[in-house]
Amino acid sequence: MEAREIIARRAAWFLEDGDLVNLGIGIPTMVANYVPEGVEVILQCENGLVGQGPAPAPGKEDRNVVDAGGKCTTILPLGACVDSATSFALIRGGHLDASVLGALEVDQEGNLANWIVPGKIVPGMGGAMDLASGARKVIVTMEHCTRNGEAKILKKCTLPLTAVKRVTCVVTELCVLTNTPEGLMLSELAPGVTVEEVLAKTEAELIVPEKIVPMAGIS
Repeated sequence: MEAREIIARRAAWFLEDGDLVNLGIGIPTMVANYVPEGVEVILQCENGLVGQGPAPAPGKEDRNVVDAGGKCTTILPLGACVDSATSFALIRGGHLDASVLGALEVDQEGNLANWIVPGKIVPGMGGAMDLASGARKVIVTMEHCTRNGEAKILKKCTLPLTAVKRVTCVVTELCVLTNTPEGLMLSELAPGVTVEEVLAKTEAELIVPEKIVPMAGIS
């Protein structure tokens, strides 16, 4: 199983029956494919889709139904398309139970940086700041290290922040980190991954409990 699938599968298991959940661009959009059986959630895209379903089957794509990243998706029965004002009223009004976001960096204080690398051209932050501030839970999904093998989970973010102390948990292909009042805690390990490997690839100081459970939803 590739890293992005592991991350998306585990993140989906944080969703609870009845949740209204926003899925951000990148790995978060994959979460729609792995919502656990028997769990009914309402998935929302900041571009105005409420009731997002899984990715369409090959050949069944509809270019009029896209997610926040512009990729074709599906809309479930009773779903709706709303204008931008209504979409952001849901986000800014505190109605989201959870937001699943990608990240460039997260630090041990629960700070999030995910919208810009200085010097690089980007289209803008989109709704990232609103999503990180307006949701009850902020689930960060990202690969554990950069392509160059550098740590992305840091003692202190080096990139411009998206949100301060708003991260609930971090899901990578190696582990799940839970943000606690004492700091980031290593709470789950992916199959075949050791505590030592996680610590070696993480700059942040992690709390390591006596018991660490296997990563849920990975089978």
